[in-house]
Amino acid sequence: MDKDILAEAKEVFEEAVECEGDNRARMLEDVRFVHLNEQWPELTKVSREAEHRPCLTINKLSAFLRQVVNDARMNRPQIDVTPVDSQADPETAEILSGLVRHIERNSSADVAYDTAVEWAVSGGLGYFAIGTEYADETSFNQEIRINRVVSPFSIYGDPNGEAADSSDWRTAFQIITGEPSRLEKQYGVKAIANWGPGTVGDVSDDDDARLARYWKIDEKAHTLVMLSNGGAINEDELTDELRALAAAEGIYPVEGRTRRVLVPRVKMYILSDAEVLESVDWPGKYIPIVPVYGSEIWIDGERVLKSMIHDAKDAQRMFNYWRTQATELVALAPKAPFVGPKNAFVTDATKWASANTENHPYLRYDGDVPPQRQPFAGVPAGALQEALNSSDDIKAITGMFDASLGARSNETSGRAIQMRQREGDVGTFHFIDNLTRAIRHAGRILVDLIPKIYDTPRVVRILGKDGEAEQVQINSPTPQLDDNGQPMVDEQGQAIERIYDTTTGTYDVSVQAGPSFTTQRQEAAAQMTEMIRAFPAAAPVIGDLIAKNLDWPGADEMAKRLEKLAQGPQADPAEAQAAQAEAAANAQIAQADQAMKAMDLEMKRADVRIKELEVEAKKIDAQARVATAQIGARSQFMQAVSPPAQLPTT
Repeated sequence: MDKDILAEAKEVFEEAVECEGDNRARMLEDVRFVHLNEQWPELTKVSREAEHRPCLTINKLSAFLRQVVNDARMNRPQIDVTPVDSQADPETAEILSGLVRHIERNSSADVAYDTAVEWAVSGGLGYFAIGTEYADETSFNQEIRINRVVSPFSIYGDPNGEAADSSDWRTAFQIITGEPSRLEKQYGVKAIANWGPGTVGDVSDDDDARLARYWKIDEKAHTLVMLSNGGAINEDELTDELRALAAAEGIYPVEGRTRRVLVPRVKMYILSDAEVLESVDWPGKYIPIVPVYGSEIWIDGERVLKSMIHDAKDAQRMFNYWRTQATELVALAPKAPFVGPKNAFVTDATKWASANTENHPYLRYDGDVPPQRQPFAGVPAGALQEALNSSDDIKAITGMFDASLGARSNETSGRAIQMRQREGDVGTFHFIDNLTRAIRHAGRILVDLIPKIYDTPRVVRILGKDGEAEQVQINSPTPQLDDNGQPMVDEQGQAIERIYDTTTGTYDVSVQAGPSFTTQRQEAAAQMTEMIRAFPAAAPVIGDLIAKNLDWPGADEMAKRLEKLAQGPQADPAEAQAAQAEAAANAQIAQADQAMKAMDLEMKRADVRIKELEVEAKKIDAQARVATAQIGARSQFMQAVSPPAQLPTT
């Protein structure tokens, strides 16, 4: 098996070397041209030096390069994590964003990004890599790191990859060099057979051992089964027990709804020329090497990479030549000779012979006509004009003019200067945009790795966009706290808990390109200061915010004091507690007093009602007496008018 891996790796490596040969040669030449000032053709330089003639190198391209690189440093893209599916949580996405920022700071990712973009601008290609390591010697917790790739010549990408961010890479090599004794001890071998010969730019020291880290993606086929609730599961994982549990919940596989999928599995091998020294299963699904391309174009099925200065090299060579020519004509030209009649220099002939190299107090001449020195021929205007033309050619080729470099130009208004600067930024924006693409892919790699590396309950540090650090518990229930830092409870008095589960849900990555927070903070402070000048009444309200955004020593302490001032005088905690208890007691007394008053009111209302009832009773009694009297009178009347009774006869 190891022999098969070794043979396969050598074949893939040879293909990668052949595919990258032209780009590597071009990159090495450009880097040496702009950084090491190797700007004269070798034969021309040797010839001129043999004749003791100057070969001046006035490197104008480095200023153009620094303008783009430093612009990338000032406007470094920032990674934001966003939820995608229904199982993803917006608050967990914020935690993941903060964790990514922590990983970037903890691993000095800014150095990795800056190195990569510097190589991309000056050579056409740079890299950075992502790896893992244990948190310390006593822990099994791992941390993710974004690592700097010092030399892009140590990386050999997938010759069949076409994506602009390496997301489709299936193979990659990273050359490892070091002391033989250390590497032999690390991998437990007696001797290391160096991996392959070095290629263009990838030359190892003769005393160093040379190994290869070989990344490879294999794909395993699975059958995906659709479930009645809209979910899906791997058919191999759908056991009888799981089917029964799903059926109890009313979930069943949908008949006829299956599809075959290929699941990537990443393997990493450490190879010497003779054996496989180590084999590792990488937890992610991407090869964790990210390229930052310069100017990229595909021609005849091959990727052609160029640096920012590649097309301007001839103009730079011409500038060097014409400035050297002008210098040689002016500074190194011999002094104009004296001209006079024949035999005018007989007397003091020795002094006349050294008149151009020594200063003599006087010179005697023979005859009546004094010798005259020939006038200076003047500055070589043609050579200087050609040098200016070459300088303008450099600006036109790079798309960066005087305003972009901070120099004074024909523009007079601020708007015109800004538009010319913007024109220069547009001309080189593809370098910044390629860095943004690379960092976006790095964010995807991190989001893919985090659930597999941070998969157990643990406390992690996250960073906000303002750089403020916070400790957060992930993958386990966490009590929710209110604004006062007290645990929150529900209506039944149960503690409200929150779980930031990094292993559940699908998340995507977006990248915001713009000024870093430090620059934004400075700009915010300046804008708020201008607002206070226009509206002084706002100073007591936002004074603490201005101080928080300043870079002065003690600005944070000043912000805290201004915040307390804005909140008004603060009472002593004990006094505040006593006042709070007194207020609660007064509230209870007021409530009891209010209840007593309500009871008195009800009693008064009852007394009034009783009196009303007594009056009603007297009225009813009087009415009853009147009715009784009327009934008695009527009875007497009826008796009086009634005829006497007839006695019966016998």
